[in-house]
Amino acid sequence: MTAVSANAAEVPRTRPEPVYETPLGIAMEGYPSAYPVRFLRLVNQGETVNMAYLDIPPAPQSPQSPHSPQAVSGRTVLLLHGKNFDGGAWEPTARALAAAGHRVVVPDQIGFGRSSKPALEYSFELLARNTVALLDQLEVARADVIGHSMGGMLGVRFALEHPDRTGRLVLANPVGLEDYRELVPALSTERLFADELANNGVEGIRAFYRAYVVQWRRAYERNVELRYRVTLGGEYPRWALASARTYQMAYHQPVLADLPRLRLPVLLVIGQKDRAAIGKSYATPENRAKLGDFPVLGRRAAAAIPGARLVELADVGHLPQLEARERFEREVLAFLRD
Repeated sequence: MTAVSANAAEVPRTRPEPVYETPLGIAMEGYPSAYPVRFLRLVNQGETVNMAYLDIPPAPQSPQSPHSPQAVSGRTVLLLHGKNFDGGAWEPTARALAAAGHRVVVPDQIGFGRSSKPALEYSFELLARNTVALLDQLEVARADVIGHSMGGMLGVRFALEHPDRTGRLVLANPVGLEDYRELVPALSTERLFADELANNGVEGIRAFYRAYVVQWRRAYERNVELRYRVTLGGEYPRWALASARTYQMAYHQPVLADLPRLRLPVLLVIGQKDRAAIGKSYATPENRAKLGDFPVLGRRAAAAIPGARLVELADVGHLPQLEARERFEREVLAFLRD
């Protein structure tokens, strides 16, 4: 949870919070999925791993649907999750895209969600190569890419490393629009691992996710449930080590300087109340106040990316695809049609 943090906000309690007592395996074994979960076997750094993914076919609805074209689009959309999320968190967006006639591919990157949790030297290049291997397996030559939070960093790297496989790029409140190394001290993996092991209280986890949004809704509780129930399981240390190692990836491999190199249509969707940043809790109070200023960061990014389109969402935090779901879907679908 230390990877991307925001400012906590006071939220009124209107009813008792859910209580979780059943452990969950670190690959979310047995947790329900809205769509069939499949796996791709890969070898990363000499270790055999399984990459979970959803492959959702287009499902155009009636002409009265606001998202429904008259035919299947023939396009594939790739959804990339953030550091403290999994592919299943994209379900509303995936459903809207499929209803609009798009094929939707939603991987859990290695180290996250239902995928293997190996002790690798994680890099965005590695995750991008894994994602290309998945597209190869599915015989997808080219995909439009939507990345949220740390998935936005991966989306930038994917587009630069594999331009022939990338159509359009949507960045939804991506972290990495600033170089965190300038304001956040470098930490050892051992320290990060210990901190992850200690982050095992449900109230602290819930407060962490509440800080991402302007107004908490019970629908967001899924993230709290998954994160907390994993801490109750016997393999939690493996999960915590993978989390610490992926923190190092996000901290040490910034994409800020890469933004001007993008040469494809880019849509930035920025919730204006977001203050999330990699390692923010480790910064000094003075530096913490400077981190995660998304209104400024979004405009700078839009100016740096040639031809980028910027959509600013007032009173929205780190989860525009959920907090402003209808507006987000309209903007994305219009961008994919252009």
